Amino acid sequence: MSARYHLRFQIHPYEGTDAVAATAAELAKTCTGAGVTEVVLLLGAEEHFTGHLSGPAEDLWYEAAALAREVLLGAGLEVSLNPWVTTGHADRGRCDAHGFAPMVSPTGQVSAAQASFACPRWRAWLTGHYGRFAELGFRVLWLEDDFRFHNHAPLDWGGGFEPLMLDRLAALAGRPVPRPELVAALTAPGPPHPLRALWQQVWRTAQQEVAEQVAAEVHRRSAGRSRTGLMSSGLDAASVEGRDWGALFGALAPGGRAVHRPHFAPYADAPGRELARQLWMPELQRSLRPEFVDSEPEIENWPHTAWSKSDVQTWSEMVAAQLSGADALLLNLHPLHGASPGRHPRITGLLRRARPALDLVHRQHPRGQRTLGVGLPFAQDAAAHVRAHGGDLTELAVDPGPAAEFLLRYGVPVTAEQAPVQALFGPSAWAFDDQAVRGLLAGGLLLDGTAAEILHRRGFGPLIGLAGAEPVHREAPASPGVPGPYATEHLGTAAGEDLAGLLLSVNTQPALTRLREAPGAQRWSEVRTPDGRAWGAGRTAFTNTLGGRVAVLAATAPHTLPADDHAQLLLHRTVRFLEGEAPRLPLVSGGPYLIPHLSHADGVTTLTVANGCQDHARPVVDLPGLPDAATVRATVLAPLAEPRPADTGRQGRTLRLDAGLPHRGWAVLRW
Repeated sequence: MSARYHLRFQIHPYEGTDAVAATAAELAKTCTGAGVTEVVLLLGAEEHFTGHLSGPAEDLWYEAAALAREVLLGAGLEVSLNPWVTTGHADRGRCDAHGFAPMVSPTGQVSAAQASFACPRWRAWLTGHYGRFAELGFRVLWLEDDFRFHNHAPLDWGGGFEPLMLDRLAALAGRPVPRPELVAALTAPGPPHPLRALWQQVWRTAQQEVAEQVAAEVHRRSAGRSRTGLMSSGLDAASVEGRDWGALFGALAPGGRAVHRPHFAPYADAPGRELARQLWMPELQRSLRPEFVDSEPEIENWPHTAWSKSDVQTWSEMVAAQLSGADALLLNLHPLHGASPGRHPRITGLLRRARPALDLVHRQHPRGQRTLGVGLPFAQDAAAHVRAHGGDLTELAVDPGPAAEFLLRYGVPVTAEQAPVQALFGPSAWAFDDQAVRGLLAGGLLLDGTAAEILHRRGFGPLIGLAGAEPVHREAPASPGVPGPYATEHLGTAAGEDLAGLLLSVNTQPALTRLREAPGAQRWSEVRTPDGRAWGAGRTAFTNTLGGRVAVLAATAPHTLPADDHAQLLLHRTVRFLEGEAPRLPLVSGGPYLIPHLSHADGVTTLTVANGCQDHARPVVDLPGLPDAATVRATVLAPLAEPRPADTGRQGRTLRLDAGLPHRGWAVLRW
């Protein structure tokens, strides 16, 4: 089985049909040479976006798409279509020419070119636009990721606050709600205002109506040949919008199937440690995606070529996407403003050299794999429950990303599936009802200071081992008789004799929660002031009456704590405490930012480790659940090179990779 390349490419129609046919033929040749199986034709994108297409302009693009499709199909390629806009990405000097009701921001900014989801004129245009192109029989017609309310520059936060949407709210609320009142209610301090749930219902319903209408038209006018695909962006902002992922995908699948392009990687060069995010984001989105939806993660590169993102980084992110069990990789590599694929031979070379590793990973990580690790529970409606503080809508955007980053960078695998040990960080703790919280507390549970304070406030103090949990912000004035400010974390003997006396820094944490232990809780570390006075517990460990084990960090942003070998060892011991008497998880050390992915399929467990550090590393894996007679097969995937077998050394339950792992390389261990 081979990994599938789907290449996103724009063929411009302005130079006539002969030029279109010639470019399509050149593109077909390029795809054949690079192992690409499908072309996703972009339509009026980026620099060639003149506005929502209609009339002669739409005719021109339609004729070009039809001709290019014919040429590409003749060369044995599949073809999909990616119209550039739904509501519109950003104004960028463009102006609406259709009379669409414009998007309006929370503060009343009005867009010049972007349309309201509630606008009937825009809905009719979008349905007709997609329906017309669907008649050509493309495999997928994609809805761009501007199919959202947030992130519509130059609007602050985004749109969705226009009069037509407010009319819908008035119908639900039984009275008109002016925009300033609504915005104040959405972010009012304290328990969520009832208007928040109503407003999310307005947004969710409007979006699902449009999705259902467009997908039904695509299905009808393609005679069932075409599917509708959804490109999406951050899950935290989608939660603010009240998005129901299952219902939305259901609306997109009148023929029983839909396609998803999960966003997961940056546009440009980034540090290797960001591979933690590139592993976690596809994993979380996989957990929200119904079985009838295919996954085609996008390999982002903008404004394109290796001048934006190195080939090594691009390759490492392709591997990360394939680890998620992706059905195909959506390649966004060529400049959209230039129409000659032959002018970019380096991209063809990248795809050829990347294939051996990707084919291997594709075979080892099928769509139905199970992922293993510390579980990171996520509620898609988290934004409906979190407590705001009177700021803006960004306060409501939460997801498990910070917890994933904290664990992965220290070599602890994570999963979006239920697991014996789970981690709950930040205001996400508001999103789970009491029964769900008790379920979490009956196993192993890691809490940061924010989640601990929330659960203590909700009455769970006796089950998390805390008699008190008081958040203290970095710039808060000192209270009389209370030591401050916090500066260091002093490790005690409960963390291990070899760590006792060591100091870690909490000096730049935006806030700490001052923890007071309940009877029976252990203090693993103590927060101290610059002059060495005791400030409060830094980390606690507790076994509760449900039989669960709970570890609490005072830090409210653990992913920003300074990292080092001692902090890694402390976290590994915390995980082992939370696992209890039957530890199973492989934990990785041997260098900074050795980032693991753990899965199981067809009776084989696979641990894949990325080196997110610039230095070579030799990963060391603690494998408490590995049978004595088990054989571990190791392979090294060096960037853009053929996979090669590697030797390992084993001493008890510790496994060491003999070969050096280069920057952004991957070690694959299977047993």
